[in-house]
Amino acid sequence: MNASLFVLFGFLLLVVYIGINAKKGKEMNLEQWAVGGRGFGTILVFLLMAGESYTTFTFLGASSWAYGKGGPAFYIIAYLSLIYCIFYWMYPNVWKYAKVHGLVSQSDFFASKYNSSFLGIITALIGVISMIPYIVLQLKGLGIIVSEASYGAISPTAATWIGVISVTVYVMISGIHGSAMTAIIKDILIFGVVLFIGIYIPFHYYGGIEPMFREIQATNPDFLKLPDSGLGVSWFISTVVMTSIGGLMWPHLFVATYTASSPKAIRKNAVITPLYTLMLLFVFFVGFAAIKQVPGLQGADTDLALLRVSIQTFDPWFVGVIGAAGLLTALVPGSMLLMTASVSLSKNVYKVVRPLATERQISTTSKMLVPVISLICVYFTFNGGNSIVTLLLMAYSFITQLFPAVLFSLAKNNMVTKQGAAAGMLAGVITVAYMTITNATIGTLLPLLPQVMKDLNVGIIALSINIFFMLVVSYFTKKLPVSSDMKSSPTI
Repeated sequence: MNASLFVLFGFLLLVVYIGINAKKGKEMNLEQWAVGGRGFGTILVFLLMAGESYTTFTFLGASSWAYGKGGPAFYIIAYLSLIYCIFYWMYPNVWKYAKVHGLVSQSDFFASKYNSSFLGIITALIGVISMIPYIVLQLKGLGIIVSEASYGAISPTAATWIGVISVTVYVMISGIHGSAMTAIIKDILIFGVVLFIGIYIPFHYYGGIEPMFREIQATNPDFLKLPDSGLGVSWFISTVVMTSIGGLMWPHLFVATYTASSPKAIRKNAVITPLYTLMLLFVFFVGFAAIKQVPGLQGADTDLALLRVSIQTFDPWFVGVIGAAGLLTALVPGSMLLMTASVSLSKNVYKVVRPLATERQISTTSKMLVPVISLICVYFTFNGGNSIVTLLLMAYSFITQLFPAVLFSLAKNNMVTKQGAAAGMLAGVITVAYMTITNATIGTLLPLLPQVMKDLNVGIIALSINIFFMLVVSYFTKKLPVSSDMKSSPTI
């Protein structure tokens, strides 16, 4: 067994132990298991939010796009910087409403705001459908990382099963407490690893970061530019907008804000977290450095760029450390995603079907759903060929469809009805699903449009259709009983 394997399994065992032990001294009722009793301070909220925001996509996807796409990859830094501007103003209001009404899931928010258990079911299903490709992304990344970092000693299939079993166990036992404690290790390790390799590798092969970019520029002068079509300016802007607002809607991040002890902790987190985005620059540096050092990676294989250049550069024990950091970028967000999906289904679907179910029964159902969702995600992991970034963009397009209903619900006088909110969400999701399944684009549907329109992100098109149906249906149903419990709800 090589040194890399010892390091990988050492970190895995440490994370599982800490994840399980996180429940110590706590009564794991639904509120403790799902939202940590709403008692996390600024530091824990920061670690939890960063832990759930920066995933295998950060580790593999960002370097992959730097390696294979060049300039368009910078949309990642743009949206992760912008998202917290909206977060600062929006989420303290969400927290206040959740605190007053004792909410434990994102779907609870919609069901309460619009006084509609049916809307709660719709948002729960949209959330779970969106989270499945996100979990698959983590599992695909986990398989790649462990297999590569172990020098092929562990297959991607075996790595995926080991990771799924590990995360399922500690999620069922400790819930969000396990995610928060393991996020501490993850964030410290990944920041240190990425900072080091992002500086060392360009200096090792090129003599510095500037010489590296000069060599790339000399070889391919247009590589760092946005192309005239495809991933051009309109794609870049629409994708940044879509992912910025979509990022706010992830159910696991929504729930993570419930854990805060006060709105102040949320605002502090919004100020601090963008600094964490600086880490992505060093991931990009590794991807750019790999272009000439491990040439020839195509398609989904570009996800291997960071690991291949690291294996070529470092001793096995340090490759194990890099692999361990990548492993944690899969396990920590994966744990939160699994827990959030299970709570949404039990609280907002099972509870509606069985209205007499007690909190204890709902809590038990939530925990039992964790392995079920895990197995579904494993199936799609082994039966899908999409790259890391493609999976994430598809998931973002789905979850973004929740944003208009949330935004309008926080207004002083909500003009959107529950029927309008439901119609808009369904129209948006159907649009994304159709275009994803058929591989349709704006260009194939409307070939006479100018190129700048053809390149728009499909999520933005779906969002526009969503808003149209939401407003039209709300107009015709506004005389019906409207939702909103607005007197007690916070406003922007």
